Amino acid sequence: MPLYAPSPALRGRQLAADLGMVAWLVLWVVVARTVHGAVLALAEPGRAVEDLGASVAGSMSSAAEAAEDVPVVGDDLAGPFEALGSAAGSVGGAGQAAQDAVGTLATVLAVVLVVLPVGWALLRWLPWRLGWARAAVAARRLAAADPDVLAARALATAPLSRLAALPPGTADAWRSGDPAATRALASVELARLGLPTTGDDVRRWG
Repeated sequence: MPLYAPSPALRGRQLAADLGMVAWLVLWVVVARTVHGAVLALAEPGRAVEDLGASVAGSMSSAAEAAEDVPVVGDDLAGPFEALGSAAGSVGGAGQAAQDAVGTLATVLAVVLVVLPVGWALLRWLPWRLGWARAAVAARRLAAADPDVLAARALATAPLSRLAALPPGTADAWRSGDPAATRALASVELARLGLPTTGDDVRRWG
């Protein structure tokens, strides 16, 4: 399946559209990475809370172990320290949860920032590119096997200015089965697709 038209003008537009699509994708990937990094910066308070909780929990655990060594009342003394250590652990867990939430938000935003604009552009670009490729292959086959179909399509869809540029009576001659008129009308449709307009060139192309 051909990707680009032989016609320099249409091929230039196709290349420009393709490069524009790539540039659009790169742009939104860069934007998504920037937003992802900026949102992740919001996780710093959660990380600080987690570190503080871990530090306090470690200190309380050490204090509880030291208190347990006190004769007779060791267990009673260790109880409050153990409770404080447990509370500090809960605080650290909350800090970790906050970091996880920020990380999830950053990822979701990054994905959305790529998928939505790039998907919108793909829905416009891809049908146009694939549609041209399919039409070009079909037109090449018809030009060699049944140019009357191309002539009929040209009469139905070609701009009036293109049809008016043909010699007077071309449509009547085509309806009468004139091969020259058929070739002239078929060439209008081939030119619209940016394809060669002579039989030998059409057969060589693609």
